[in-house]
Amino acid sequence: MPARTPLATPLDIRRARRLWLAAQRLDRRAPFGDDAVATRLAVEHLGYVQIDTIHVIERCHHHILYTRIPAYRRSHLQQAQSVDKNVFEYWTHALSYVPTRDMRFFTAAMKRHRAAPGGWFGPASPQEIRTMLARLRAEGPLTMRDIDDDVLVDKVHPWASRKPSKRALQTAFFSGQVTISARTGMLKTYDLMERHFGFERLPRPASERETIAYRLDRALRTQALVSLDSICHLDAASKPVVRSLIETRLRKKELVPVVLAGAEKVEHWARPDTLDAATDGAEPTVHLLSPFDPLVIQRKRLKLFFGYEHRFEAYVPKDKRVLGYFALPVLVDDEVVAAIDLKTDRSAGKLLVQQWTWVGRGAARAHKRRVEEELHRFERFQLAREEPILSPAPDAASPTTPDVS
Repeated sequence: MPARTPLATPLDIRRARRLWLAAQRLDRRAPFGDDAVATRLAVEHLGYVQIDTIHVIERCHHHILYTRIPAYRRSHLQQAQSVDKNVFEYWTHALSYVPTRDMRFFTAAMKRHRAAPGGWFGPASPQEIRTMLARLRAEGPLTMRDIDDDVLVDKVHPWASRKPSKRALQTAFFSGQVTISARTGMLKTYDLMERHFGFERLPRPASERETIAYRLDRALRTQALVSLDSICHLDAASKPVVRSLIETRLRKKELVPVVLAGAEKVEHWARPDTLDAATDGAEPTVHLLSPFDPLVIQRKRLKLFFGYEHRFEAYVPKDKRVLGYFALPVLVDDEVVAAIDLKTDRSAGKLLVQQWTWVGRGAARAHKRRVEEELHRFERFQLAREEPILSPAPDAASPTTPDVS
């Protein structure tokens, strides 16, 4: 007889919301500690931290880490990337920082890119890549500013570069031949992958089955309750294999189905111990969330769990904006109570509130004092000047122990 599907566990939406917040480590003020090591711990827990170029306020990779590490400094991420080398940049659903310990789950994609190069702006030719790799071997790490002998060409895309060398570096980056060894603002320093990490060769690629299991486990760790959409964000093609793995784990009783009140048609699953976890010990918290925060980036899921529909309006015409150019959802304890459009005036040393929109229940205005306190703290972080860190953290983890083929 075929195994019976276990009965779904009913769950009210507020408890579901609190489980997700706990999984995102947003129910504590300093869940990863307050030193440079906290950055590695946060990236390893979250699995990725998205990178984005918009600089109206703090860039989102720093913002996401600051949200979970109150004592975070930008130099901590610099140290993790360039000194301790326990995070690296690669593509998830977007360009992101990912843990170096997880590199083998990305090397298969690197090898596919090497076999069949592509990209938004077209791949570089094999000769262009060989020339660029030879230059890196001879000259050491390079930024695009160091390459001043290119014959400039017309752009084929608004985001493209007029320097052919950039296309060669991008192709070599996606194929795992070079890595971004440092980043100053959005200026990237490129180095040979093996030289930067001290590898003889790339870590052995995980199998497709291992990679799917990794993605499912990452979602369970950071979302608590998962759906096919939340696991396969911007990758619908992977849904059949992910569902197959979920069904296997259901049969083994490693997962249980969950029905969210008010969202019965959307299938969710969780580990049995997750549903037993206590959520009544959360600390009082206020977070100004980046629009690219893992809690916010999946807009449908955010609306389902919080009843709040976020609009990212940076690319919306001014007369059609509702929340503002770069509005940040404001999380007070376990509710989104407002969206605040902010802009940093660096020359004047001020954080400017462009627009403040209350959302949710009318009682949200009772939170105004707490939100203002968080705005002042965020302003201090925005405007802080820092010195770079150039030595390893006291207990920095080894970048990785590669499993090579």
